[in-house]
Amino acid sequence: MTKRIGKNDIIFLAVIIIFAVVFSIILKIVFLKQGDRVDISVDGKLYGSYSLDTDTEVDIVNHNGTVTNVLIIKNHTADMVEATCPDKLCIKQKAISKDNESIVCLPNKVIATVTSNTKSDIDVISQ
Repeated sequence: MTKRIGKNDIIFLAVIIIFAVVFSIILKIVFLKQGDRVDISVDGKLYGSYSLDTDTEVDIVNHNGTVTNVLIIKNHTADMVEATCPDKLCIKQKAISKDNESIVCLPNKVIATVTSNTKSDIDVISQ
């Protein structure tokens, strides 16, 4: 005998999904704070640390002296706008501004991570 999904089952699932979305939004608003700077690393080594308060364009150069990525810091956000990698996934990622957000370019071994000067009491927020 097969069970059918009834009206109450659908209402129950909808309530759970709405609760999860609202809870996730509250966590983001309350616990994720604005970052102060973006740290860029190339091949695991710190390339530079830049304030999010100052609008600038950062040309990221590899060990051969070739510009591989361009990061724009504007309006307290950091956004990867150019890359020499074939898939360009780093360009498609959203601009980052919150503490511990990252943009990663695996082919060029570039990681841009927003950091904050103030420490939080929370270690990790899972989404």
